[in-house]
Amino acid sequence: MIQRRNLITDVPGLRIGNAQDSALGSGVTVALFDEPAVASAFVMGGAPATRETDLLDPDKMAPGIHGVVLSGGSAFGLDAASGVQAYLREQGIGFAVRDALVPLVPQACIFDLINGGNKDWGRYPPYRELGYEAACQAGLNFELGTSGGGYGATTANFKGGLGSASAVTSAGHTIGALVVVNSIASAVIGAGPHFWAGALEEGDEFGGYGHPERVDGEHRRLIWKGGPQPATTIALVATDAVLTKAQAKRLAIASHAGLARALRFSHALFDGDTIFTAATGRRPLQDEAAEFTELTALAADALTRAIARGIYEATALPYPDAQPAWRDKFSRA
Repeated sequence: MIQRRNLITDVPGLRIGNAQDSALGSGVTVALFDEPAVASAFVMGGAPATRETDLLDPDKMAPGIHGVVLSGGSAFGLDAASGVQAYLREQGIGFAVRDALVPLVPQACIFDLINGGNKDWGRYPPYRELGYEAACQAGLNFELGTSGGGYGATTANFKGGLGSASAVTSAGHTIGALVVVNSIASAVIGAGPHFWAGALEEGDEFGGYGHPERVDGEHRRLIWKGGPQPATTIALVATDAVLTKAQAKRLAIASHAGLARALRFSHALFDGDTIFTAATGRRPLQDEAAEFTELTALAADALTRAIARGIYEATALPYPDAQPAWRDKFSRA
């Protein structure tokens, strides 16, 4: 029996790499696929920073993609995909157009430009090189919390970060989520320590606090970063199922329920909330309607859990007046 890591890499056919710069206060997370993956995406935030999302629509001809990038840097961070393309091209990987190879690498970015790091990078931002480094580091095990694309992430009250979780359907399909939590709002109920995701927690993957006995009006009081400060939760949901591009699109749409359950609130005007989906095609659907429906439900659950894990695993940035981490206040360790 294969031991689950409770990471997106429980889905066979993909690897994850992280790179970050502590002085910059930002980083990059890369997913690389062993074979081109059927993929799609759905953007529900009002302020996205994305690259190559149009080719993921079911009516577009691209049959599969080679990687996905989740990065810091806002629009400047979109350079990261160029570094990943460079790495893949060196490996002879890409979409063949006669003698040319074009690696297809969609990307989404979070806004982490005012988190205390030094963003005075000169003429060109450093994300291309961070993307290349992250691709070189890709493997089955990777760090969560203040790592990769989650390095500079923040939320309304606690340090954001990189989270991941996985699940297995009753038919045996694996589903996994990878998320950079940079929410404009909060992942915890009231002042904490309970997570909005607490009802879906497996074991003590984000502290074991569960839900409070009662959630009253004070717990539901809205808190957010305030003002025109963009904030984004970006994610990749992957499965080993054989899916069509249209099914991958539906999976992306359904997965946004995970954001709505884990955060109070999401999909706002200054959010860039974006979810990519990818199918590595290792396990066909037998009872297609029933199995796909369960897949969409567990995808949203895995993303809900991954968001809480991203906050739970995060540590504060090494700057004066940096946003505190959840574990600074509530960790039982």
